[in-house]
Amino acid sequence: MPDLAALDWPALERLRATFLARDAASNGPYWQKPAALAAYDATYAERIGWKWDALLRELRLRHWSPPAGTTLLDFGCGSGVAGRRVLAAFGPAHFTSLALADHSPEAVTYAAECARATFPGLSVATPTSLDPASFDASRTTLVISHVLNELTPAARDALIALAARAACVIWVEPGTHADSRALATVRDQLRDGHRIIAPCTHRENCPLFLEANARDWCHFFAEPPPGVQNDPDWVRFSQRAGVDLRSQAYSCLVLERTTSNPDSNLRLARVLGRPEVFKPYARLLACEADGLHWLELAKRTDPALVKRLDRSPPVPLYALVHDGKRLACATPMVEGDA
Repeated sequence: MPDLAALDWPALERLRATFLARDAASNGPYWQKPAALAAYDATYAERIGWKWDALLRELRLRHWSPPAGTTLLDFGCGSGVAGRRVLAAFGPAHFTSLALADHSPEAVTYAAECARATFPGLSVATPTSLDPASFDASRTTLVISHVLNELTPAARDALIALAARAACVIWVEPGTHADSRALATVRDQLRDGHRIIAPCTHRENCPLFLEANARDWCHFFAEPPPGVQNDPDWVRFSQRAGVDLRSQAYSCLVLERTTSNPDSNLRLARVLGRPEVFKPYARLLACEADGLHWLELAKRTDPALVKRLDRSPPVPLYALVHDGKRLACATPMVEGDA
């Protein structure tokens, strides 16, 4: 992380106020100069990168990768952190090139320079149009990060149409109630013709939209890299910016296009949010094909898992045996930590 004194703090404070107002794109591109992009990339974008690291770690643990030989398109690239994280996770040789798109030419230029510096020899393109007549999305891995609450209805429809044509979609949004539910709406629009890789383990209507589940949302937590919470620069940044470094909430959607009738994942359950751990039991919200279930796992049933849920939860995919309230068995299906 650069020296805090060298950061463009007025630009960072302006950007944060814009994002919190949830009208980031209402007055046009908000990137005004390279210094603001550099300051954002080192701070707020890096925290977004931790969310991408968490999702990509899960995908690798599950032995999944995007189709090889596709173009990696970072849509709404900003400083380019999402595209660079995906390139680092799967290797630049996995893709034919990196394409960058953003409403700000300054952001595209900055993201391209960072990508070339990080991955020498990488082919980087800046398509002038993503219209089907000029851009072949069928050979594209589409990466989208933190854009839904910035789009007009027309722009949102255009993005969903682009995602529907893409070979693969990897999408991360903030883990708020509103943003998560907005992404779940996109999921229901795109599930036909796609295999859902994450977060869903089924292809049914998203159960979040049932009236009984109105308070719930599909989100997860990304931990910062070791040492961040004790790093003096990060601590000072968190205090001045008013952000919590302990974990970053995110929602996600990973889809792979298929021409056959796409199957769901194995008949598993996805645990949403963070399990609540009490002295005698743990309580968790599981999403399955038949809906959402609040389930209790008694400590005496599986003391090792209850302890792990409290300290270092595994990737939240489980084979569950339950009666709708109490768990008789909960088996994590992916090794490693989320």
